[in-house]
Amino acid sequence: MGNPLYDAFFAAHEGCKTPFLHLADGTTLNHADFLGRAAQYANALNVLGLQPGDRVAVHIQKSSDALALYAGCVQTGAVFLPLNTAYTASELEYFIGDSGAALFVCDPGDVGTLRDITASAGCILHTLSGDGSGSLFELAASQPEKAQVATRVEDDLAALLYTSGTTGRSKGAMLTHRNLLSNARSLLECWRFSQNDTLLHALPIFHSHGLFVASNVMLLSGGSMIFLPRFTVEDVLSWLPRATSMMGVPTFYTRLLDDPRFTKQATAHMRLFISGSAPLLAETHERFEARTGHRILERYGMTETSMNTSNPYDGDRRAGTVGFPLPDVEVRVCDAETGKELTQGEVGVLEVRGPNVFKGYWRMPEKTKEELRENGFFITGDLAKIDGDGYVHIVGRGKDLIISGGYNIYPKEIELFLDSLDGVLESAVVGAPHPDFGESVVAALVPEAGRELDIPAIQDAVRTDLAGFKQPRHIEVLEELPRNAMGKVLKNQLRERFADVFEIQAD
Repeated sequence: MGNPLYDAFFAAHEGCKTPFLHLADGTTLNHADFLGRAAQYANALNVLGLQPGDRVAVHIQKSSDALALYAGCVQTGAVFLPLNTAYTASELEYFIGDSGAALFVCDPGDVGTLRDITASAGCILHTLSGDGSGSLFELAASQPEKAQVATRVEDDLAALLYTSGTTGRSKGAMLTHRNLLSNARSLLECWRFSQNDTLLHALPIFHSHGLFVASNVMLLSGGSMIFLPRFTVEDVLSWLPRATSMMGVPTFYTRLLDDPRFTKQATAHMRLFISGSAPLLAETHERFEARTGHRILERYGMTETSMNTSNPYDGDRRAGTVGFPLPDVEVRVCDAETGKELTQGEVGVLEVRGPNVFKGYWRMPEKTKEELRENGFFITGDLAKIDGDGYVHIVGRGKDLIISGGYNIYPKEIELFLDSLDGVLESAVVGAPHPDFGESVVAALVPEAGRELDIPAIQDAVRTDLAGFKQPRHIEVLEELPRNAMGKVLKNQLRERFADVFEIQAD
């Protein structure tokens, strides 16, 4: 019966000595060697007793072995669950427990803080570091470089990605073989990747962008990747001459533009620059084109759907828009209350339907029913309009979502944490414009009557228990939060109040 993802992404490269991963140390891993390593991880999972459908949660640094572990999960039919490397132990405890992970893989240095958590969850614990060492690496290294491929069908789960929700608890988006494969095929067609491409990959791979957009597209195309552990201007400029294309978040491009070495001559050989995960300012579009002669291609996606729309490869890549629906993807703009489809140019909630749309939320049937219509349309919660030429404009975000440096941040999760701290009566969290990250987190705190808040202690608690990208970069104490007649916090007023807070701080 086959295995849809393995057959499409990996089987075609078996025995091929074509280059696949150009690593930061200067070495290159070819497709055959990569698949051999992936098979070793697949065999290691089998030795540990994992079965198709079991969840493998990973909290590890980006490396060729981390990517090979993903491939090994596809080969064995295990469900891959990548977790942000910035998550703290208290955050990881929820993901491990909620997913029912059979195996948790972490950095060797984190074992001490996670051993009790995995033990109480009945989860096997192994380690894998960014340099390839660790107990799982040692187990895999002793295994054969050939492994059986588990039979899977298109509707079987391939991955579980957690996305925060307004209730404060993250939701596990169930992504199937069909979801991931259909999206990779559409992007390959739209962005014209081929075996002649070398993608400069400086994205994390715990995120849909770096793993399911960048890596899957390159596996499908047969091209290679410059696989950098993280983004630095120095590394990107050093490797850029060997690349033909690059995917990044807006922060990558603003930082490159701040370096005078990033010029038209330095990018003359490049075929394509793609941006996503956060809105790209029109100013950045203009500066980039003026400096390099390239027009960045911006697209739009979500954890639940991977990519939905893209500006055209040929034609007008319009700043402020996310282009047109991908092949086989339908989009519509609807009234938030009635669900009725709106006319062209009207602003409403964007809904999408297609083979890329996820199966539902893990163990949350009611939440799935709320956001997935019976006709297959997914209610994104993003506010949008479609202009007369068919371009989709994302004009706002429902649910108060903050996007900082490409990461989704939901205020409710942070508010629940802040409200639990000593002396805090209530809190409100909003995003404020940030010159580097696009947006960053601001927290307004109201103290309990007669109490004076210990801000340094609150900041210490935040640093201990919240991932770095979620931590408020500005905290302000207010006598009360602005509310309407119904008692709802007026976050638009808070956003206006803090609109220039990071600009002021920069001065």
